[in-house]
This record gives sequence, C-alpha cells and structure tokens, in this order.
Amino acid sequence: MHNRRVSDPHNAQNPVVPSDAGAPRWRRYIAVGDSFSEGMSDPYPHPDGSLGDDQDTQRGWADRLADTLSERRVAAGIEPLEYANLAIRGRLLHAIVSEQLPAALEAKPDLVSVIGGGNDILRPGVDLDELCQTLEDAVASVRATGADVLMATGFRAGGGLAWTRKRTGQFNANLWSIARRNGAYVIDLWGMRSLCDLRMWAPDRLHLLPEAHRRVMNAALLGLEQPLVDPDFDQPLPPAPLIPLAEKARADAEWARNYVAPWIKRRVTQTSSGDGRSPKWAVPVRWPDA
Repeated sequence: MHNRRVSDPHNAQNPVVPSDAGAPRWRRYIAVGDSFSEGMSDPYPHPDGSLGDDQDTQRGWADRLADTLSERRVAAGIEPLEYANLAIRGRLLHAIVSEQLPAALEAKPDLVSVIGGGNDILRPGVDLDELCQTLEDAVASVRATGADVLMATGFRAGGGLAWTRKRTGQFNANLWSIARRNGAYVIDLWGMRSLCDLRMWAPDRLHLLPEAHRRVMNAALLGLEQPLVDPDFDQPLPPAPLIPLAEKARADAEWARNYVAPWIKRRVTQTSSGDGRSPKWAVPVRWPDA
C-alpha cells in the first residue's frame, strides 16, 4: 500500500498547493493514452500563426503540462524535463496498456500519465469491471517501478452523449478507489464546471479546443499538487446567448451526419481513426527541444 495522498477532487475553487513546492521533482514524464492525451483539436500553430489541420501534430494538455514542468525546472537551475507522448487517437484501454505502456516503462520514467477508457465506454458491450481491472493492473505495474502515476476521471458528458454518464460515473468511482489503493494522482475532469460548456469542445463534441486543453493542464497541475498557472482555470465562460430551438436542431442534425455516422461506420468496419498512426513524440527528449 502506497501512502501518497490522493488530491481532493472538490478543491478547484480553493486549491491547497504547497507554497514552497519548488521545482518539480520529476525528471522524465511519459504520456500514454488516446486522443485526449494526444491532444486532438489543439494543433500546434504554423510559423505564420495559423493553425494546422487534423493531420498535423497536435499539442494538447499533456504537452502543455510538460512545457510548464520543464520551465519550472529550468528556472530553478536544474535540467529540463524529458518528455515523450505515446498516445494515439482511437485507442481502447487494452491497446494502450499492451502497446504503449511497455514502451513507456522501458524508458524508465518517474511520471507516467495513464489515461484511457473513454473509447471503451462508448462501446455497447463494455464490461466496466474488466475495464477497471485493466486500469488498476496498469497503474500497479507503473507504481511497482517507483514511478508516479497520473490518471483522469471521465468527462461529465451532455447532449447526445448524456447516455454515457451512468457508465462514466461507475468508472470514476472505481478510478478514485484505484488511485487511493495505489497512491496515484488524479485529474478531476468530471468536476470541471467549465467543460460543461459546448464552446469548450470541437465540432465533433468529443475533443477539446485549445482553451479547454489549457484549463485541463491547470487541472493536471492541481492533481499533481503543483502551483497553478491560472488559479481561475475552472471559472465558467460568460453566459452564451440563447440558441433558437430550430437552429439547435439543425446543429444537432449536422453533428450526427458529419461525426456520429462516420463513427458508426468505423465500428461496423472495425477500423479506428488512429489506424496507421505513430506516436507524435515516441522517445523522451529534453523538452521542448522537440
């Protein structure tokens, strides 16, 4: 049993972070996971300032977290963080654990973010008990090396994905127990009020826009008990203007046509949006030298 304190999921308004936290102690951080950790819908800008398309390298909260941790280490006069990101969009948890985690552990990290399960929860026949056992086995294998683990709860979905809430709630309850038993850190995505706003989400309603990734990076700092870049990271956006019902119905129909239908087709054909893709940062590098 590890004795690390699991961060309070309800303290986003008044986060308790040591004032003398100093430089982050982690030397090598590796992210494994799916599109959330790959950073979908948060493309790196081109040199002219324009944003890339979906095929360009994505940034995301994990890269942003590596930026912050490395900057703080350098500011303290120590070596920059080494960072790799093995996450690939569309991956189910068993693939993350079997394909990405061994490569991550081979690099001997002292911090690993193990985040997955969202794609599994969307599957009709998901076995939540098996899913959570797979996650716990993965977390325990990382902790056995002495490395720290960062996990994340599932999102509190709304709209056309509200039907996933019951499954996600059960998954989250197990995840907090896994964190407590294994001494892991947790990003409380379910508790982020700001992410309940559709303006934080890409048109596919599955992936976060850059502003949301920035906020999740702060939530990750909170989960890791590190000083925040933005203490107000979870403040909701100003109220949105009311959308006429007819306009909302048209938007929902367009979303179903452009995103739900292709997703169903991939399920039928047993293909994935990540097929043929390689990790964006496959080996640890002094960050942000990449």
